[in-house]
Amino acid sequence: MSNTESITQKALASSDQEVLSFILDGEEFGVDILSVKEIRVWSNVTDIPNTPDYLKGVINLRGAIIPIVDLSQRFNRPAKKYDATTVVIVLHTQIDNKEVQVGIVVDAVSDVYKLDKKDIRETPNFGSNIDHRFINGMATISNKIVILLNASKLLDAEHLYSINSQVKAVTRD
Repeated sequence: MSNTESITQKALASSDQEVLSFILDGEEFGVDILSVKEIRVWSNVTDIPNTPDYLKGVINLRGAIIPIVDLSQRFNRPAKKYDATTVVIVLHTQIDNKEVQVGIVVDAVSDVYKLDKKDIRETPNFGSNIDHRFINGMATISNKIVILLNASKLLDAEHLYSINSQVKAVTRD
């Protein structure tokens, strides 16, 4: 294999993206697998007073206090009863050079897909009244549309810091 072929193969390989997909209210969503730290079964959380309804509380994950967000409620959908398939996907990202971890509650994990970046479509223009800041794009996989979420935007730096401040204040007391 020539050096040029090797470089081309590396470039093609780097154009792939692996996505962990999950179900939320009957729709399939996905996040970049590199932003996934862990998948956990639903278990009780420590409630934090005076927080939004979608912030279910916090868990202690090997010494780190992790806020748990019900993604369905975060997307302004009605609260659901958690069952045997409900899981928490712990996401991590860098915000202002700090690692931020948040668990998102979803109905079930679906699959891991390997997508070529050319197969990811831009989010359609829904107009200014629809909040689509969390959406990174959309991919068609086996005749279904998977909505790809941006973990960094999903964790919303400004709002997440206010949540983390509340968590730290409560856990210090």
